[in-house]
Amino acid sequence: MLTDRQKAIYEWQMWVPDVGEAGQEKLSEATVLISRCGGLGGLVAYELAAAGVGKLIIAHAGNVKLSDLHRQLLMTRDWVGKPRIESIQRRLNELNPDVTIQAVPENIHDDNVAELVSQADLIVDCAPLFEERYLMNREAVRQGKPMVECAMYELQFQITTILPGMSPCLACLYPETPEHWKRQFPVFGAVSGTVGCLGAMEAIKLITGIGEPLSGKLFSMDLRNMQSLTTQIQRNPNCPICS
Repeated sequence: MLTDRQKAIYEWQMWVPDVGEAGQEKLSEATVLISRCGGLGGLVAYELAAAGVGKLIIAHAGNVKLSDLHRQLLMTRDWVGKPRIESIQRRLNELNPDVTIQAVPENIHDDNVAELVSQADLIVDCAPLFEERYLMNREAVRQGKPMVECAMYELQFQITTILPGMSPCLACLYPETPEHWKRQFPVFGAVSGTVGCLGAMEAIKLITGIGEPLSGKLFSMDLRNMQSLTTQIQRNPNCPICS
């Protein structure tokens, strides 16, 4: 049951048709895994914490760098040289102390992926490296967990939602790592923030059951000219992960 304080905090979003107290209770009971919590994942985490998601599992390694600050809004200048995950947890707790933050000071890898995915109701993939993204995709399919897949480059972004057994998985879209993909790439913080907010909304839709998720659809947008495209995507019948 929601407390009176929770009802006051989330009142406006509970006015959304088909949400109400029942939808807010679903959010408060949900656990979301976010892989990397930088420019993209930071906005996902911030919006989900603001919406009252009960628990966030956040996997992010390394220390804050000056080059993080233009887009990673959970990092601050006074924290440069200190662990990113500590800044993330501090900032999210300042926003919403009722949200449980499980801070994992490492990135997704072979030894932790199965356990972290098993603890979550759904995953939001914000990792820049395909090695991590493929690992989460494999475990999401194996464990039957939905995954929101987000990516950006320069002024462009794309997003889709993977529902195991129903929609294409990441390996259907990218059987091999794209040759041009690099760990560091040009991007504005406003671009990663835009797709981050969309990723958070996809997670909210999946948790509450409102709206229509981007299952079997790839939504992409070029913010240089504000052109968007929604593409129907199909499962690969020979996919080694989800076929």
